Formats: sequence, structure tokens, C-alpha cells
Amino acid sequence: MRAVVQRVKRASVTVEGELKGSISSGLVVFIGVHTDDTDSDCEYTADKILNLRIFNDENDKMNLSLLDCMGEILIISQFTLYGDTRKGRRPSFNSAAAPEKGNLYYRKLVEIVKNKGIKTEIGEFGAVMAVDYINDGPVTILVDSFKDF
Repeated sequence: MRAVVQRVKRASVTVEGELKGSISSGLVVFIGVHTDDTDSDCEYTADKILNLRIFNDENDKMNLSLLDCMGEILIISQFTLYGDTRKGRRPSFNSAAAPEKGNLYYRKLVEIVKNKGIKTEIGEFGAVMAVDYINDGPVTILVDSFKDF
């Protein structure tokens, strides 16, 4: 499972002009599911995202997690995180999970996060979405359950 985690001041997602979710201060997380992902990848990724110490403490040092500051989270499915551009100019998405598996594991990750008491908003799996956010910092972190980076 792969995630792009961005600290934001606010964020929202719309589909065909309809608001699907919005948050104030917290994280926007784009999630890609790999063909070989299992439940443990969902658990690892959720734990890593929730516990990343990327929010400022009273000394203005990045030392607090989303759980520590009870921020909000907007989770967006994005299979293109597994786009392989090593050959040619058109990305290959062979490593991205099929939609059924992608949706299943995306929803599992969302449930893990919700169960921690974090206000959680989501987009619409498989839809063309417009994501609007103000990156805070900017702070952008990459997470990969296979530890490729």
C-alpha cells in the first residue's frame, strides 16, 4: 500500500460538483493499493499515517502526530500512485490492485482510521474527483508498506 500524506490547513473533495467530504486542519492522504496488499499492509499504513510526527508542538518543532493533536483526515483513493514510468512515456498500472480489491483495502484502511476516533472524510472510489486543499508547510510525506522508499 502506498500513501502520499500532506499536512493541510483545510481540504475538500467534490464529484461532479457535489461535495463529498471536507476537513479543517489535518491530513489529506492519497492511497494506492498494490496487487499483493494484505490486511497487514492496511494496518501498517494506517498506523504509520496516524503516528507520523509532522505537526508542530509548543516549541514549533514537528513532534506531534495526528492522534496527538486530534486533527482531521481526508482519504482519497488513487490507483495512479502505482504508475510505473520506467519504460516509455505512458505509465503502466500493472502493480495497482484491481478495482474490487482496491476498494476493499481502501475501505479497510478508512475503517482502521475511523476506529481511532479521528474525524475521517473520504472521496468516492473510482470517481473522477476534484480535490482542493491548502498544504500547510508545505509538508508532504511518502509511505509505502513494502518499504520501497
